[in-house]
Amino acid sequence: MAKNMQGKDDGKKGKADTSKASGGESEIKFAEAWPAEVKEIVTRAGTRGDLTQVMALILDGRDKNKAIRRNVRGPIKVGDILMLLDTELEAPKHGGARRGKKGGSSSSSSKR
Repeated sequence: MAKNMQGKDDGKKGKADTSKASGGESEIKFAEAWPAEVKEIVTRAGTRGDLTQVMALILDGRDKNKAIRRNVRGPIKVGDILMLLDTELEAPKHGGARRGKKGGSSSSSSKR
């Protein structure tokens, strides 16, 4: 029984060795990305302010010259180049609906 197990392992090792030998030098393949330039810093986001929402202009690819809103983590300034893996998704606007001003005329504050 040990011979059968050893034979199976040898077959697997042989396949791995032939693929390395036929390929020559190994290549590193990266995901396709498109450059986008930061045009405007919109706001800080995240629970601790660790995200920055920016407007970026896509410089290349199918959506060239399209401005999109993206969330960025880490230090960023206007003019930086981002490499985007996806140019179709846009970050939602932060801030939500505005509430009434403090001390304004509401029904509860006018009554005594």
